[in-house]
Amino acid sequence: MSRIGKQPVNLPKDVKAKQEGSALLIEGKKGKLSLDVPYGIEVGVDSDKVIVKRNNDSKKLRSLHGTIRALISNIVIGVTEGFKKELEIVGVGYKAAMKGNKLVLNMGFSHLVEFDVASDLKVSVPVATRIVVEGIDKQKVGEFSAKVRRIYPPEPYKGKGIRYSGEEVRKKVGKALAK
Repeated sequence: MSRIGKQPVNLPKDVKAKQEGSALLIEGKKGKLSLDVPYGIEVGVDSDKVIVKRNNDSKKLRSLHGTIRALISNIVIGVTEGFKKELEIVGVGYKAAMKGNKLVLNMGFSHLVEFDVASDLKVSVPVATRIVVEGIDKQKVGEFSAKVRRIYPPEPYKGKGIRYSGEEVRKKVGKALAK
């Protein structure tokens, strides 16, 4: 039995969960999300918890058991608290700005890099060198942050680029000092 999968997901008082066919709908104060439950995985919804079970012990269902439980837990956290990722921009002249519903990055290229922000994400630029991505879906927040970071990942010699807040970049010694 999966150690993660057999643990129930506790629902706070303001969260409602219901199952419609193969989809599990979870609604909280920040919004509502749904999860398609694969065939062979059963989800039991009580008043204050969600229990995930599998029909048999096939390799595929054993691997999905803990994954589905973790996804449900992330949805519950998302609709109650939400998720947040912060990015820092390091480098002289590099900056970010919001123009309407677009994130515009000036990263020293010959052009500006623009990102359309999805309607369920909230992106803000409190300072020109910080980007804050917030939302209720952990996967969308992480994917958008990773897309932005992919434009100019931190380079190992000077440390310039876009990095997650708190991320440490190991710097290499330059050619002149490496003797």
